[in-house]
Amino acid sequence: MKYLIGMDGGGTKTKCIITDINLNPIYETIGGASNFLVIGTETVSETIINLINDCTSSQKISADDIEAIVIGTTGGGRRNDAELLEKQISSDAKQKSLVINKFRVESDARIALEGAFSGKAGSILIAGTGSIMFGKDDKSEIHRVGGFGRYIGDEGSGYRIGRIGLNAVARYFDGRSKPTKIADLLEQEFSIGSSETLITEVYRNNFNIAAVAPLVFDAAESGDKIAQRILEDEANELMLHINAMKLKLNVQILKVSLIGSLLTTANYFSYLFNEMVIRKFNDVKIMEAEHSPEFGAAILAKQLTFS
Repeated sequence: MKYLIGMDGGGTKTKCIITDINLNPIYETIGGASNFLVIGTETVSETIINLINDCTSSQKISADDIEAIVIGTTGGGRRNDAELLEKQISSDAKQKSLVINKFRVESDARIALEGAFSGKAGSILIAGTGSIMFGKDDKSEIHRVGGFGRYIGDEGSGYRIGRIGLNAVARYFDGRSKPTKIADLLEQEFSIGSSETLITEVYRNNFNIAAVAPLVFDAAESGDKIAQRILEDEANELMLHINAMKLKLNVQILKVSLIGSLLTTANYFSYLFNEMVIRKFNDVKIMEAEHSPEFGAAILAKQLTFS
């Protein structure tokens, strides 16, 4: 009997699933972090090999019985970066006399897309600290909208909303703007109550700008017009993402699965987003993901066996 392994690598943990060759789930386990751009390829390689050993020992099989392994993680979408981890795994596996038949590193967004629609056509909209949209058309071509990072993109993300919220506070401190509830919440939550403190925290103390997004949500919920305008603008940006993806995929009904805390938890922004989708589109369907990202990685592992 032959098997497949799929992994979803995150900043705090790595979720892993082993399936049979027909993608029937057999066993799931969790390991350490695997963002190799942050903690390095050696540490992540050790985590991955430990997870492989966990899977094989649980099923009393050898690593040679694993036809293919795919991990999706941050940075995996850039082939040069992905190959660094692939080479590290190959080297470490040889040193440990561990047979790995086929192994590939993919982006975390790609495995989420495959899992959400069981390998079929569809799209995912991710809005967490950053934002990006990925889609797959009927010819299995992959399309992307957004994802240009915090300096020139990430519309509708926690970082962008937090940054604009802090700008509103800075303008208020200067007397260039009307008072905003965001300033009150910022002082309550982070003890930032002046221009000097704001500048120090942001530019010297590595302040977590995305952490301000929930404050903007709360301010909007309380009726603050400045916060509400920020969120309306950012939700509109995500509408532009959806419209662009609809054109790229050229489908009558665009299926969208939502990923990321900004859109998947109950908050002012997620309610506003969903209302906008209903109001602006009659050809967009928001759908729950059919499977997990790690299962999506297993789908790609099966495809890898035929490559």
